[in-house]
Amino acid sequence: MSRRQLLPVIAAALALGVPSAGALRVPAAPKCPVFPKTNPWNQRVDRLPVAANSAAIVNSIGASTGLHADFGSGLWDGSPIGIPFDVVTKTTPRSRVGFEYSDESDHVGYPIPKRVHIEGGSDHHALLLDRNACRLYELGGLERQTGRWHAWAGATWNLRSNKVRPAGWTSADAAGLPIFPGLARWDEAKRGSIDHALRVTVSRTRRAFVYPARHYASSLTDPSLPPMGLRVRLKASFDIRPFPKQARIVLTALKRYGMIVADNGSNWYISGAPSPGWSNDQLHTLGRVTGSSFEVVDTSKLHP
Repeated sequence: MSRRQLLPVIAAALALGVPSAGALRVPAAPKCPVFPKTNPWNQRVDRLPVAANSAAIVNSIGASTGLHADFGSGLWDGSPIGIPFDVVTKTTPRSRVGFEYSDESDHVGYPIPKRVHIEGGSDHHALLLDRNACRLYELGGLERQTGRWHAWAGATWNLRSNKVRPAGWTSADAAGLPIFPGLARWDEAKRGSIDHALRVTVSRTRRAFVYPARHYASSLTDPSLPPMGLRVRLKASFDIRPFPKQARIVLTALKRYGMIVADNGSNWYISGAPSPGWSNDQLHTLGRVTGSSFEVVDTSKLHP
């Protein structure tokens, strides 16, 4: 097929919402994908149907509540704004960690560097990417207790695989999902495109989970509440042109890839990694986008 013949084929594929080449690789780990391009985090959802109960779920989260970028530059209460991560190597010493949810945690050696970056606030997440093994390690509630590491839960994933955790198992996130692939990262924004779904928190969830989530953290059964793993996207009709560049990049990702409910927290709080490259003023404009501009996606056919 000639190049001229190939161009219409490419255009048609893009129009159908064919998955992208996958999330941008981390500059410090260029040989490692952030999961395969067929992974749910990396699959576009702008052509999937709207879920039948979309309006009820959006209303339960907050139709008039604005988005909030839970990441940025500088410090808040003495800690970087967002969830940091560390790129480690095969030579990083492995540490044993004690777990509160021991039966749902991965009991392996965790490559915790001497100056590990731990999220501020109450969650104390630590995200560790081994660039030699292309393996992701995540810990929630990480702290030192009497000279030893302790966390509420720990999990690990092969970044070259779509394998999920056993059904019913938590992770460093309440949904049993990895956190890292759902972060907005400055290296992506600097390039001009975030090519994956983003992680979002909501205050109330249902006692249920949908793929790719593996765990719930609620006793509520109201069907209007979101289950863990719910995928929500920004409506195609929403005009993002008035927003500054960094906000437009986030909003474009939310149109194409959406966001996945991954934990209980403040409504419509989007996760990202801290960086001095972020403009807090630009990210703050996301608050003008309210829940009514979103719709729940029917992801029943979204599998690797």
